[in-house]
Amino acid sequence: MCGRYASSRRPDELIEEFDATAHLAHEVDASWNVAPTDEVYAVMEHPKDEERQLRVVRWGLVPSWAKERSIGPRMINARLETLAEKPAFRKALAVRRCLVPADGYYEWYPTEELDAKGKARKQPFFIRPTDGGVLPMAGLYELWRDPTKADDAPDRWLWTCTVITTEATDELGMIHDRMPLMVERDRWDEWLDPAREGAALLDLLEPAAPGRLTAYPVSSAVGNVRNNGPELVAPLPLQA
Repeated sequence: MCGRYASSRRPDELIEEFDATAHLAHEVDASWNVAPTDEVYAVMEHPKDEERQLRVVRWGLVPSWAKERSIGPRMINARLETLAEKPAFRKALAVRRCLVPADGYYEWYPTEELDAKGKARKQPFFIRPTDGGVLPMAGLYELWRDPTKADDAPDRWLWTCTVITTEATDELGMIHDRMPLMVERDRWDEWLDPAREGAALLDLLEPAAPGRLTAYPVSSAVGNVRNNGPELVAPLPLQA
């Protein structure tokens, strides 16, 4: 994943879709250009609670042992192949697994056309569920204690997440060699259950089945994080 996705569904839609309870201090605006460090929605089951929750977290995982939050932007994705080995993800994999709902995600494909700097121009593609449903991306979340905040400060704990990726399937691999992993609906309970050992649940994660996702070219405007609107996911007109 190159680091952008769309998430426009409202909390009530996600609560119904994932059969979750809202644990929201505030709502997040709909976004068709989610970027690293943005606030996003995540579905989880916290070890201290027994209910499935919808929470607001920041995209870019900050491990509990990190000295500062600046590590987050480098942790927006976690590779499945090394998930159980990396210190940044091992603890979260054990008990803090989540689902990150998306409308779809963006990837950039290098074309034969050169830009003003003589480099291959990259064409953005939007990749979404063919049926128009929610894309339940597999993720991990963490809680980081901000040492600059007082013990009674309401924002002393920073909630963050990462999206788990794998090698792209043949069809989508033509656009980019990585893609987010999905968790099928009948496996949500197992994946989110903090009482289950995460390393034993990796078989629950899988790329989208052939035909499950649709990819089409979209405007290069998505490359600028200041651009944000439903027009970003509109298919480009077919060339005559």
